[in-house]
Amino acid sequence: MSLSVDSLKTVAQTALSEKNNTRRNFIQSVQILIKLREVDISKPENRFSLLVELPNVNEKMRKSVCVLTEGSLLTQARSLGVDVLSRADLEPLAGNKKMARRLARKYDFFISEAPLMPLVGRIMGQFLAPRDKMPTPVPPNSDISSNVLRLTRSVQVRLKVQKAISVVIGKEDMPVEQLAENASRVISAVEEKLTGGKRNIDYVALKTAIGRKVKLEEGKHG
Repeated sequence: MSLSVDSLKTVAQTALSEKNNTRRNFIQSVQILIKLREVDISKPENRFSLLVELPNVNEKMRKSVCVLTEGSLLTQARSLGVDVLSRADLEPLAGNKKMARRLARKYDFFISEAPLMPLVGRIMGQFLAPRDKMPTPVPPNSDISSNVLRLTRSVQVRLKVQKAISVVIGKEDMPVEQLAENASRVISAVEEKLTGGKRNIDYVALKTAIGRKVKLEEGKHG
């Protein structure tokens, strides 16, 4: 890890300060911005999309998960408090692009019994794949509790069109220590995917939804 949690904590405190935020009547999200250098994103091998599980998540941040099952995962999914769709729910979506697109937008992540994946791909693939939401396949009757927990705590980190990454890492009412730890986890995950590692990071900044961007001090990155 090229950035200390303490330095990220200082940046988070500044980003959350009254100086950098106008008065508002809602709780803002907090984003990390990672600007890259010397990365040719015209080359497919340099583009990526990955899931990063955050160490600190509150209820407002938890992602929505939907389980697609023939029936063997029904009881378990309901006990975990996530929505369930069966084969009978999916089949009517064939040819109904409006409903399929709505379903793809409704949930952040999907888990599917492996035998259902061909059906899911045929009906939902064109709507899920571009959003990086193709389901995590699992065997029938498997224990999905760890999968559900991981996905509800994860964020999607993408490098596709611009040489910059922006990810929500928390809410402004979270302790700055937790925001710094979340930021550190994202930075580490990005460094692992970059050919040059930390040398490909131009700068790191934090900001609230409507606040000013606060960069890490010069010389404390890379």
